[in-house]
Parts: sequence; structure tokens; C-alpha cells
Amino acid sequence: MPLTEETPADTFTRSQFAPSCDSSGAEFGLQQTEDQRVIAPPQRLKMIPVLIWALVSLSVADNNLDVLYPELEHSRTIYVTENGPRLSVAAEQPKVVSRRGGNATLPCKIQRDQSLGPSRKMRIKWTKLTSDYLKEVDVFVAMDFHKRSYGSFHGRVYLQGSSPMDASLVITEITLEDYGRYKCEVIDGLEDGTVVVSLDLEGVVFPYFPRLGRYNLNFYDAERACRDQDAIVASFDQLYDAWRGGMDWCNAGWLSDGSVQYPITTPREPCGGKNTVPGIRNYGLRDKEKNHYDVFCFTSFHKGRFYYLIHPSKLTYDEAVRACQKDGAQIAKVGQMFAAWKLLGYDRCDAGWLADGSVRYPIARPRRRCSPTEAAVRFSGFPDKKHKLYGVYCFKGHN
Repeated sequence: MPLTEETPADTFTRSQFAPSCDSSGAEFGLQQTEDQRVIAPPQRLKMIPVLIWALVSLSVADNNLDVLYPELEHSRTIYVTENGPRLSVAAEQPKVVSRRGGNATLPCKIQRDQSLGPSRKMRIKWTKLTSDYLKEVDVFVAMDFHKRSYGSFHGRVYLQGSSPMDASLVITEITLEDYGRYKCEVIDGLEDGTVVVSLDLEGVVFPYFPRLGRYNLNFYDAERACRDQDAIVASFDQLYDAWRGGMDWCNAGWLSDGSVQYPITTPREPCGGKNTVPGIRNYGLRDKEKNHYDVFCFTSFHKGRFYYLIHPSKLTYDEAVRACQKDGAQIAKVGQMFAAWKLLGYDRCDAGWLADGSVRYPIARPRRRCSPTEAAVRFSGFPDKKHKLYGVYCFKGHN
């Protein structure tokens, strides 16, 4: 029972010490009613001095508290609160969209309590989160006049610095590898704050397998295969956006987080079952060394010209390579064809060699004999490189 001014510590009601009866009517303590008086057994009477001693002790203790702390009232509750954070950071937008070769500003604004004095020791650090969120890669650190950029970001990043409270990061000459999530961390003495911002790229996801055939790539082979085709391994978010845009592919492929998945817009028996719902089928995380699948690659805009080389005759693969070189270009890669088709609307109904030895052609405007049902990059396989049956697609980069 709580101690209050309305209920002194040495005042108790008789009912507090009146135990109840059992079913036979026998009492277990002292209880007096209007009809009878029951005397407790002798062993119960021995408890009376103990109760009296406890009441006296409580009364003395209460009086001692009043003497030692006269300002306290028993009915008063004391609350102890802590001050909130005096420094925090915020992003005006959680996602920034750019393209390969462009620039982007990742927002990070510092909100600092005015009670904090001026500080020259405020530390601003930007890191990039890996796709599995297990590691952070250093990007940029600044403290007062000392600034440093790291790794592939060296010379390409700096603080916008529009005000002393602006920790926004500017990234120039964006690469495919810059895609991902970045963390802004500000430390000022014992105060600190963080915020995460995503950098997204305009681009296209495409499925890929090499000449060896389907399901021949472990995760590290998949990374190399995408890189060789001017692309990177796609993330789940990129594959999800592609699926929402209508991508339907029945072969499972690696994603950047080490999972294996594939997008289905039209359910059918060989692809998870006819009676299933559309969606992204997920095999989960797989062994990066031992398991073999295809891969989903992602590429973005490129600085250069993609084109079909007009040539008087059809070419073997080796002749196609030399023809592009003679034109001051290189034989085009699969990722460059997909980027030109998806992002620039490139359309050509002529099958041509590409750098990986495949033959493909891009159709942006479906028509009879040229992908009549849908816009797509059509794939003619990996023919014998000695066959003189095809033209060639070239790419001329702009330095």
C-alpha cells in the first residue's frame, strides 16, 4: 500500500488484518464480529508482539525520513528526464537518381543545438554500404580543413558545403559501381547522427549466359561475365523494377546480394507453375563457389556511339572485329546493345555479331518479321564464328 499524506504510515484499518475463513467456518487469525468473539489459538497469539514491533519500526522509519528530508512529501512523484540529442542529421530526399557519367548530390543536413559552442572538431564521414549490409566502404572524410577521399572515389567526391551545416556529398563521373546506399555520419564530441541515402541509376536489366550455355556461372564467374559486357550484377531492387516494367524470364540468375531469383509476369508450368501468381521467384542465398546459374546484369547510359556497321558483305566473327577496328571503333558488347535499345530507342532489324560471339538485334518498334509481338533484343544464339552470315554492331567511345 503506498505511503501518502492522506494515509500515514502508522495508520491501518482493521480489515487489513482480518483473514478470511475457510469453508468450514474456522478463522485463521483475530477477527471480531457483532455476533461473537473468537480467541485465536496460543501459537497465533505469539505473533502479536512481532506485529507490534513491525508497526513501531515503520513509524520510526517514517519519522526519520521526515527529519532527514523535510522537503519531501510522501505523495509526490519525482520524474527524471534526459535532454534529447543536441545534434542530428537529415536527408531532404532518401533517393537520388542519376546516370553513368553524370553527377549526383547526396543530401545530408546537420541540425545542431544552439547551446553547443562552436566546434572545429566536427567530423563528417561518408561510407558506402555493401549489398549485404555487412561492411562499409570508406568514401570521404572531412574534419575542419582536412579532407580525404578513398579508393575508386578518389578525386571524384567532395562536400557541397553550401553552409557550415551542409554535409551533402557530390559524386562526379558516376560509374555503374557507384550504385547503392550511402551513409552520412557526423560526430561532434559526444554528439553524433547518421542518415542513409540511396543512389539509383537510370538503366536496364538483362539476363545473360555465356557460350558455354545456361547455368554455368558461379557467383564470381557471373560478376566477370557482366563486367565483360559493360555491366554489373543487378541488385534485387533493379530486378524488381524491371519486373514491374514487364520483364518475364524463366531462367534463374545471380543477383548482387548472392541470391538467385527470376521474374515471372505470365505464370506457366515450366516456370514455377501455371496456377501461381506473377512475381519474382526466389531460390534464396546460394553457395557462391559451388552453385551455378545464369546472371542478371545491369547497365546504364554510355558515353559513345552504338551503331550497325554498313558493310558490303556478311562477315565471320574475326572479320567483324577487324571491320569495327578499321572504322575506329570496337565490336560492341551486349550491355551496350541493351542500353542503346532501352534508353535510346535504337532499332535495327539486322542480326549482327557482338563481342561475346553472340548474334543479336534490337527492336524498339515491333513489326512483321522483326519481333512482331514485342519490343526486345532478339537473340540468335552463339553460331560458329567462321560462318559468314551476319553483320556487326560497333561501339565508338567518346573520351
